[in-house]
Amino acid sequence: MSATLPPLHRLPVSPARAPRPTTLPDGTPAWLVTRYHDVKQALGDPRLTRADLEQIGTVGPTAEVSGNPASLFNQDGPAHRRLRATFQRAFTPRAIADWQPWVAEAVQRAVDALVAAGPPADLITAFTRPVPFAVTDRLTGLDGLVEEERLRRWAHAVLAQGEGSAPDPDGIAEFSAFTAELMGRRRREPGEDLVSRLVRAADEDGGIPEESLVHLVCGLIASGNESITGALGNALLYLLGERADHWPRLADPGTADRTTERLCHFIPLGDDEHTIRRTTAPLDLGGVTVPGGAVVALSLGSANRDPAVHPDGLDADLALPLTAPTLAFSAGPHYCVGAWLVRLEMRESLQRLAAALPALRLTTAPDAPTPWRLGTTTRSPASLPAAW
Repeated sequence: MSATLPPLHRLPVSPARAPRPTTLPDGTPAWLVTRYHDVKQALGDPRLTRADLEQIGTVGPTAEVSGNPASLFNQDGPAHRRLRATFQRAFTPRAIADWQPWVAEAVQRAVDALVAAGPPADLITAFTRPVPFAVTDRLTGLDGLVEEERLRRWAHAVLAQGEGSAPDPDGIAEFSAFTAELMGRRRREPGEDLVSRLVRAADEDGGIPEESLVHLVCGLIASGNESITGALGNALLYLLGERADHWPRLADPGTADRTTERLCHFIPLGDDEHTIRRTTAPLDLGGVTVPGGAVVALSLGSANRDPAVHPDGLDADLALPLTAPTLAFSAGPHYCVGAWLVRLEMRESLQRLAAALPALRLTTAPDAPTPWRLGTTTRSPASLPAAW
């Protein structure tokens, strides 16, 4: 853990300017794209591909969830479209609506447990970890098949990234084997959970490699656990540390909804500023011609802070709607398949926690450095001591 890093909501980003040459942390020459409209255009342009870029751009090990060629993130063209289409058949609006009460129930149980235990509390161990695990357990049909610490180890194994991270091939293998077994179980004993719907859609559509499906489910389980823990922790660090005046307002569902969108928009999940693509042909971005065969670094953080599109910034009224759709979850063919779950868990957690504990506050000194949990694609507070 490190206490010297800035909080992610204060992480500096490259200024929003015209596309320009840069060098990535691993020494790869690239074109840096930072303006909102340029990034949004690039994310939807078929002349940009993710193929064969799994190990480009980062120093140290690349996370299994994004570095494996079987990952949905690393596919383009017909194979990617087929897998996405199958996924969308499982994630219908009706299915998501059916799952919302499950999420709300899991969040409320965690809130009730926190209140019953009384202050003081560490919001990480008492809330931001239990909530995503409980949701993941119900939503993916785990139904108590794996304990929280083992799932956390597996999630860390597939999300481990960067210098200092320790590869865990045994953890990855165990997680994959468990997931394959879970999928087989849900084929034999289907329910209305996410995995049951996904394997049913895949089997009906046909042509989906089992490896890709296993990797997709592993990624959903891991990100649904660790990434949402990070998102909640970083949101609470900002809200309780710098926006205490806004906290009681979150008891209103509409305010919680708009605040969630702004927090997702302005607070990244980790320190990695870029998503990497390669051009398959020359293309014009904002009046600049990027040559074919070039590596392109798209900065979602810079785009989301582009003053020409989002002039008010994070420290404006958090109840205000965004002036343009966020790119925090990407856009185009690689739009994040779990964006709805991040939003739902964040909104339910903030609204229900604020309603139950309007006087919730951090007990650390305002200038005390934050201890961080590092080594994965997500950087999050290691602890958040609080009282009420």
